[in-house]
Amino acid sequence: MSAYTDLQGLAERARTGGFMVRPPDRWNVPMDENTARPAAVLLLFGALDGEPATSAMPLVSADLDLLLVERAATLTDHPGQVAFPGGGVDADDDSVPAAALREAREETGLDPAGVEILGVLPDVPLPVSNFIVTPVLGWWASQTPVDVVDYGESAQVFRVPVRDLLAPGNRVTATLARGGVTYRSPAFQVNGVVVWGFTAGILSHVFDELGWSVPWDETREIPAPI
Repeated sequence: MSAYTDLQGLAERARTGGFMVRPPDRWNVPMDENTARPAAVLLLFGALDGEPATSAMPLVSADLDLLLVERAATLTDHPGQVAFPGGGVDADDDSVPAAALREAREETGLDPAGVEILGVLPDVPLPVSNFIVTPVLGWWASQTPVDVVDYGESAQVFRVPVRDLLAPGNRVTATLARGGVTYRSPAFQVNGVVVWGFTAGILSHVFDELGWSVPWDETREIPAPI
């Protein structure tokens, strides 16, 4: 099966209730959904750009990548963290996928017309920001150049080979101590940054559900880069 077919299958399982996203422990806490704000993020997969994968993973196509954004260090919320393109759903957005595409265009400059929306994954609470986040699964059918649109919002926009995300040597557990409790999150060390927390938790679970994950050393820990 191709990566595209695998992603289609995941979207269908989500549509029929056969798939749930588990957030990392720190984010898996109760929140008031009456006051929470809706948000959408775009998990955009596509054919690899000019930067080849540095690892050789047999379970996924060598020419597959994922679009990510490193948030500006000057931001109030989640400064410097790596995330999927996305943000709050506005009242004038036609749909949640439309909001994800709008935010992705504003952050990366991509042309939404080139993105095929495969489906949406179940909502995930993000209590630290008081958001209910809908992951939107997309396929980059007709690619356009991407880059930072506003350096006040983003430090870099980059495409990472999925094989590099899956490579066991690039996977670690990020730890964060708060209030006498140590929280742990799957994390990925790629492109000179650490993808951790909410974004990494969703990615890790999605990769597991797709059957793409390979065993990695979950005891190898690093402090969360905050």
